[in-house]
Amino acid sequence: MTTLFTRIIDGELPGRFVWADDVAVAFTTIAPITDGHTLVVPRAEIPELTQAPDDVLAHLTRLARTIGQAQQAAWSAPRVALLVAGFEVPHLHLHVLPAWDEASLSFANARTDVPAADLDAAAETVRAALVAAGHGAHVPATLGSPTL
Repeated sequence: MTTLFTRIIDGELPGRFVWADDVAVAFTTIAPITDGHTLVVPRAEIPELTQAPDDVLAHLTRLARTIGQAQQAAWSAPRVALLVAGFEVPHLHLHVLPAWDEASLSFANARTDVPAADLDAAAETVRAALVAAGHGAHVPATLGSPTL
């Protein structure tokens, strides 16, 4: 069965894409814990972390670091958090988010009432920070597309 994330990657459902390459995409979540909260997702439907091939996991981790560096620059966050849970969608994904404190690590603090314009603005902030850091070749041409 096709996962929710595959449907987003395939353009069947909307997404706010900040990164795309042959192995993975990154898009901001609709329920951010902090502004800029981004999901790093392999294009392949890998159910969870322990089933990921080593090369894919290494790629996702490097990409999470790159996204985190952009978030840190954009929001002046003292830390970047990396969370792997995956209970809500059976498709491996890494949560990468700017963090100021332990509350930044709790899904209980996820906001589901953020206006679409604010979600768009946060995604554009991540995209701009990635471009400024020299990663423009991997920033999709439009916010809503996983293609370059």
